[in-house]
Amino acid sequence: MAMSEAAPTESKRRVLIVDDDRPQADAVAEALQRAGCSCVVVTEPRRALQVLEDDNFDLVVTDLVMHDVDGMEILRAARRADPSAEVILITGHGTIETAVQAMREGAYDYITKPLNVSELRDRVAKALEHRRLVRRTEQLSEQLQERFGFEGILGRSPAVRRVIDTCRLIAPTDTTVLIEGESGTGKELIAKALHNNSPRRDHNFVALNCAALSEGILESELFGHEKGAFTGALAGRKGRFEHADGGTLFLDEVGDMPVATQIKLLRVIENREIIRVGSNEPRKVDVRLLSATNRKLDELVRAGTFREDLYFRLKVVRVVIPPLRDRREDIPLLTDHYVRRLAAEHSRNVTGITPEAQHILAAYAWPGNVRELINTLETMVVLAQKPVLDAADIPPEIRLAAAAAVPAGGSAAPGTPAGLASGMSLQDAERTLIDQTLRATGGNRQQAAAILGIGQRTLYRKIKDFGLARQGEPQPDKPPP
Repeated sequence: MAMSEAAPTESKRRVLIVDDDRPQADAVAEALQRAGCSCVVVTEPRRALQVLEDDNFDLVVTDLVMHDVDGMEILRAARRADPSAEVILITGHGTIETAVQAMREGAYDYITKPLNVSELRDRVAKALEHRRLVRRTEQLSEQLQERFGFEGILGRSPAVRRVIDTCRLIAPTDTTVLIEGESGTGKELIAKALHNNSPRRDHNFVALNCAALSEGILESELFGHEKGAFTGALAGRKGRFEHADGGTLFLDEVGDMPVATQIKLLRVIENREIIRVGSNEPRKVDVRLLSATNRKLDELVRAGTFREDLYFRLKVVRVVIPPLRDRREDIPLLTDHYVRRLAAEHSRNVTGITPEAQHILAAYAWPGNVRELINTLETMVVLAQKPVLDAADIPPEIRLAAAAAVPAGGSAAPGTPAGLASGMSLQDAERTLIDQTLRATGGNRQQAAAILGIGQRTLYRKIKDFGLARQGEPQPDKPPP
């Protein structure tokens, strides 16, 4: 075994090269060292298994076919040692099928022989950049977790920080909490965070959607029932309160609860005991109650459909989650996090998203909030043809809505145009949309084309057709290259 290593510096990325062909291994090392990498060369493949256990590397470049130990075993050892380390395999044309299988098992890429130095450096640079982005996201998530102590709640906007600060104060207590917010904002996520950061974390967290059940079924679900209490009740059954005993009960969409059930819920809160349907025997329960609604309970109280005394019992502390459109600065963080997570879940080689695509996502109003953003990103990741998502990967209806969006305040969001109106012809709408997008981007045609989801040459032609050149700006004779 022979090993050579350039002196590592803070900026150099560490690469392990495994190949039992010494001349080829040295050639790979020389090419990568000239590109700024710190290389360790191992020409005895079995020894490489021990090196992977003893040391850390950003990237492993290994030949696929070797004596004693093959590249697949090196790949598996590298993934065991560090799941975020990247692996590139060097393969002959006869083993490409095996290399593809290796990528399914976590390899980043493969290169065929004879090696092309330029191609090698390009593939290695992309693998190292992917590694850097993954580590950056991990570190950011760790920083958020360390700062706020609430796993999964992502956001750096003042609105989200206020929510997290409130949750940190109330999580260790037994106080009743009302969580308010539009659909898709993450109300159950907040409830779970409160439970997981409370002394009740080792007991059950039980959730029930009050809007999904009729009155009779809802009462049985909440309080349980005795055998024979109603047709089909062939045995006694615990309700959600008993199942959550010692832990937390989360009532989602509590504003849709029937008035008769509200009365019984109020009694449970006051007496800390439930009575099963079909029984007269009270049962003590020790439950922390969290509830959530996307409706304004004070308005329901005035309308007479929600009891005022129950409202005051539920809202000892109110946590109001802002809609995503009111915290647009959090969208890039959320996007980076979920692109990475969804790519891993679906085994897709998607490593990031372009600034142009981020700009469009930040301009969209997101009526479905974080849930809609996640669903959109999942569509983009699953259908992606390239490692980096761009504007063309965004569903067209979102691109168009982002370009035409005018928020409630009356002024267009940063980088978004206004001016569309119902009753316009399609041609007039297209002309207005292009004109306003160009104005919003300060005449930047590359950015405008990305927002509109069309090519720059197509945009140039439409500018010329619609006569949209700025006053004093001559219309060019040639489209952009």
